[in-house]
Amino acid sequence: MCLELRWIMNIIKIGVCGIGCEKCPRIAQNKCPNGKNGCIPKENKFCKIATCASAKKMRFCFECREFPCEITKTGPISYGYCQYLTGKE
Repeated sequence: MCLELRWIMNIIKIGVCGIGCEKCPRIAQNKCPNGKNGCIPKENKFCKIATCASAKKMRFCFECREFPCEITKTGPISYGYCQYLTGKE
């Protein structure tokens, strides 16, 4: 993980899906299974992205060479934006 990303992560909690945890509806409703720690890659019945990232040993789903994928479509970031980020259509 690059130094800049580590620095940002110390300021803002970034979920496995790539969004700031503060913007996640589950955090806002106090329903995150990880509490205030936010989303981390591990088996998670509420988040297919976290489960997938854990299985692939990825910290963020966008680090995966298969990103964006079908599982990405279930996440909070629009699939079209994920395609835009990678240049894939």
